Amino acid sequence: MQPGDRVRVERGGVTNEGVLLPSTTRDHLVVKLDGGYNVGVDREAADVEVVESGVREVDPAAETDDGDATSEITFDEDLPTVSLISTGGTIASTVDYRTGAVTAQFDAEDVLRAVPELAGRANYRGRVVANILSENMEPSIWRDLAAAVAEEVEAGADGVVVMHGTDTMQYSASALSFMLDSPVPVVFTGSQRSADRPSSDNVMNAVCAVEAAKADHAETLVCMHAGPSDDACALHRGTRVRKNHTSRRDAFETVGAAPLGVIDYGAAAEAGADGDAADAAIEWNREPLPRGDDEGTVGVESDLDGDVELVKFTPGMDPAAWDYLDGKDGVVVEGTGLGHVHTDLIPRIEELVEGGTVVAMTSQCLAGRVCDRVYDTGRDLLDAGVVEAGDTLPGTAKVKLMWALANRSDPAEAMGRDLAGELTEESRPWR
Repeated sequence: MQPGDRVRVERGGVTNEGVLLPSTTRDHLVVKLDGGYNVGVDREAADVEVVESGVREVDPAAETDDGDATSEITFDEDLPTVSLISTGGTIASTVDYRTGAVTAQFDAEDVLRAVPELAGRANYRGRVVANILSENMEPSIWRDLAAAVAEEVEAGADGVVVMHGTDTMQYSASALSFMLDSPVPVVFTGSQRSADRPSSDNVMNAVCAVEAAKADHAETLVCMHAGPSDDACALHRGTRVRKNHTSRRDAFETVGAAPLGVIDYGAAAEAGADGDAADAAIEWNREPLPRGDDEGTVGVESDLDGDVELVKFTPGMDPAAWDYLDGKDGVVVEGTGLGHVHTDLIPRIEELVEGGTVVAMTSQCLAGRVCDRVYDTGRDLLDAGVVEAGDTLPGTAKVKLMWALANRSDPAEAMGRDLAGELTEESRPWR
C-alpha cells in the first residue's frame, strides 16, 4: 500500500476507511476519513485492506540537504498569479510537542510546504508582512498589509490570499475592506487547527481561498469551512463576518444572512489551472462586486486614527469605568437591544460628545439594527449626540470609525452610511 490508496483499517473492533496519508513514523498509519478528520493507528496492531489504489495524488514533499521539506512550485505563463501574503497564524503552524502549544512557523515557503495541494493552481508570489499570532494584531500592521496588497496587485497579481490567524481575522478583513478599492479579489483564510493535528482544516481552506482569488469578482472575503466536514467553504464579506465559535472548523458566520457565496471543495480541488472552473465552483447568494477594468490600479486610503475604543455596556457598570474615554477621538458603544445604556450614563456620553468625541452606537444582539427612536432612553441618547451605526457589527464599527476619522471630513455622518457592505441603509431583512 502507498500514500493515496483508499484503505480499510481495523483495530480493536473499530473499523476506519479513508485515504492513506504519509506518516512521520514507521510505527503508525495516518488515514484521512471522508469527513475530513485524520486518525492515527498503531501499524502492528491493525489489519489493513487496500480498497482502491491511487484514489488521491499524495506526493510527499521533497527534502533538501538539511532535511527541510520543500514544495516544488514552477511558473507557467498560462496560469494566473496569486500573491500569498503571510501575517502568521495557525494555517502553517506546528505543534511544539514539548509544551503541547501551537506555535507560528510561518512564511510563504511554510504555506506551500504545509499545503502542497496548492501547486499547479497558480503562479505564486509570497511575502511576509508579519509573523504573529493574531491576538497580537495592531492597526500599524493593517496599514502594512494594505500597502503590501496594493503593491502585489500593481505588480500584476490576479488575486491575493492573506494567511491570517482566526482570532482577529474579522477585524483585519474589515480594515482592508475600508482601506482598499481593489480591482481583484482579496481573500483572507486561516486554520482552526494546525497542519500536523488530526482534522486540520488548512488544506481545504487554502485551496478554496486560492480558487476564490482566481474567480471573477473583486470582494474582500473571509474563506473558511462552511460546515464541520470537508465539503465546502463559505465566502463571507469582510465587513459582515464574525468568529462565532472558539474551536469548530466552521467557526465563522455572516451575521444576519447567508454568506455572500459558497465554494464547493470538490469542484475547487478539480479546478486547477482552469479559471472558468474556479468560477463554476462558486455559488453566489448575492451579486458580488465585479473585477475592475484596470486590474493594476488600487485605490488606497490606509490612514487610521488609533484613538478609538469599543466599550460594552453591562447592567451595574460604574460610570467611573468610562473615565478613561475622556479625550478619545472616537468611541463605539455596544449597547443592549436597539442601542441602549443605563440612563445614568447618558450625561457621561454627552460630556464625551461635547468634548469632541464621535460616539457611535451598536448593539450586542447578533442580528438586527440600532434604532434609538423607539424608547425614551434612545431618544435621550440621540439628543446627547450619539450616532446610530445601524446594523454594523461592533468590531467592524470600531475599525470603520478609526478609518472614517482619518479619511472623512464628517466621520459621524460616515458612520451612518454604508461604505463597504457593512450595513443596510434601510430596515429590510437580510437575504
